[in-house]
Amino acid sequence: MHPPPDRCQYRDKGTVDDLGHPVDLLRPPRRVVSLVPSLTEALAVTVPERLVGATDWCTHPAGLDVARVRGTKNPDRAAVAALAPDLVVANREENRRLDVERLRAAGVPVWVTVIESVDEALTSMRRLFGEVLDVGEPAWLAEAAAAWSQPPPATALRVAVPVWRDPWMVVGPRTFTGDVLARLGLVNVFADAEDRYPKVDLPEIATAGPDVVVLPDEPYPFTADDGPEAFPGTRTALVSGRDLTWYGPSLGPARARLLAATRG
Repeated sequence: MHPPPDRCQYRDKGTVDDLGHPVDLLRPPRRVVSLVPSLTEALAVTVPERLVGATDWCTHPAGLDVARVRGTKNPDRAAVAALAPDLVVANREENRRLDVERLRAAGVPVWVTVIESVDEALTSMRRLFGEVLDVGEPAWLAEAAAAWSQPPPATALRVAVPVWRDPWMVVGPRTFTGDVLARLGLVNVFADAEDRYPKVDLPEIATAGPDVVVLPDEPYPFTADDGPEAFPGTRTALVSGRDLTWYGPSLGPARARLLAATRG
């Protein structure tokens, strides 16, 4: 059982979020709004009694019953404020700086995460749940740390990971997904691109020479009938987009699922 969230010894005046912005809290937050689907799942699994709001894109866990505050890029800030949250959790990549700044200007504390690698995900989640919410390390987080501490397979495979089509976009450098790929012993053929998610012509993907084209079901919903046909002669692997991009409770089992899908 988690300790009461208003213990008198809790004084978190010196805490800063992943961007180094101070977040003044006199007690562990009891009313939390999440603007990030992955963080929503983590909060709903770990401290369900504290989660009071989430975006329309927050689909997990199934049956989540909290107030909805529109999207990650266009949250209804008035609806967020009306929920009287002690804390809003956001992410640098998922959410707009403008929305974070305006929520703060309205007196709403916002904790921004920065996650571009598995290690950053583990560290950031430990800080959020241990330092801010004061509930220690969740079991799912410990399991994820153990799973991703395993060495990658010795045999490397070259992969391309499209995330959109028409226009085609692929995973590039400096991304959480890119780090996941490396930890699976997979070589991203677009790891040296200039942009984090470069736009490419379809022939460029084939020319890059991947052994496997990995097709996630989000953000573009690739399926067996929509995606593989674009890569004749190259093996494709349909995977869960959550396994490639989410850093909540799905992070631990994601490793085994991705290895099975990509290694065939």
